[in-house]
Amino acid sequence: MKKYLLLLIVLVALGVFTACGEKEPTVVENKNGVVSADQWAEYYPDIVDSYKANDENKTVYDHVEEYPMIATVYEGMAFNKFYNAARAHTYSLEDVQATGRPHALANCLTCKSADYTAIVNATGVTAYTQEFDATFAQLEEPISCYNCHGNDVTSLEVTHQYVTNAIGTDSGISTETLTCAQCHVEYYFDKETKAVTLPYNSAEEANPEDILAYFNAMGFADYTNPRTGTQQIKVQHPEFETYTAAGSIHASQFSCADCHMGEATNAKGETYTSHTWTSPLDNPTLVQNNCAACHADLKGFVEGIQEKAETRVYAIGNDLEALTNKLAVAVESGKYTEEELNAIRSLNRDAQFYWDFVFVENSEGAHNSKLTHECLDKAEDLIKQANALFK
Repeated sequence: MKKYLLLLIVLVALGVFTACGEKEPTVVENKNGVVSADQWAEYYPDIVDSYKANDENKTVYDHVEEYPMIATVYEGMAFNKFYNAARAHTYSLEDVQATGRPHALANCLTCKSADYTAIVNATGVTAYTQEFDATFAQLEEPISCYNCHGNDVTSLEVTHQYVTNAIGTDSGISTETLTCAQCHVEYYFDKETKAVTLPYNSAEEANPEDILAYFNAMGFADYTNPRTGTQQIKVQHPEFETYTAAGSIHASQFSCADCHMGEATNAKGETYTSHTWTSPLDNPTLVQNNCAACHADLKGFVEGIQEKAETRVYAIGNDLEALTNKLAVAVESGKYTEEELNAIRSLNRDAQFYWDFVFVENSEGAHNSKLTHECLDKAEDLIKQANALFK
């Protein structure tokens, strides 16, 4: 008996059997070194089913139609014509190919595919300068298990190196939040390497004021408005920076996953973490078991925040459109010196940045209402300053 027990212990140590006597999961990496969600389905069926339930989020929202001012505010880049709201993670490859915006380099695939993340990790920054179409043809998996777990789904892993480069390994921010931050961040492409880079060097600097100072110090611009000559920044999707910046009430207590990946129960009564990413407002069980301790009416509370923020976003967006058109007329008039025009352009640039930081952040003010309105206040004030400089 002792001999067989010793043999079992050895086999467990060698990974042949788990401690409960079951064989370890047998999975195979694809050609890019990724274990797909389908490979994990046999071992984690409920989780993979919940991941695939994201397919139900098929609706496409056209931001240019909903916010017509961005046709002018983003003039000079393709976002002013083609800007659809992202669908679920499972559509990431399909959507990046159908944006209407031209893709020259593969760096546009950074947050669109588990396979591309593995390619970057295997080949380094040279992956960012690969040709888009040729690289896209190699990809099999959209945003998937590998992005947040690597090929070991029993633990979380920050697989996108640029997050660690910017924040380090001892920021105090939970891995649950950092794995989401891999894609839900503001970023830019390095001028030389074309690598995805975050515009700060610590978690403390991950706020709109320091990010703008970072970009201004390096003279960075994503595009130049052809009619005004203003060199502008196109903010991406700064959920991480908004949620963790000063003014956030919940960031020190809850991770992104706590609110957007609630606990679910299968038919056997077993609980698991749902991988159907949703608003917590769409998860009544989560609200009742967690949020209700502090919020008697979370839905009404959040909708009130969002309505106030969206009303201001729309109004200030219209003000930015008017400023852009007014500046274009001033440029055309020949009545202003370059020095005078540059003073207005500088205010225009900064105002658009603060407005955009709120506009493209997906919570509509709910992640950090205080910061949201601080940014909108700054945008509003800068627009007023710019208008005061017209003759």
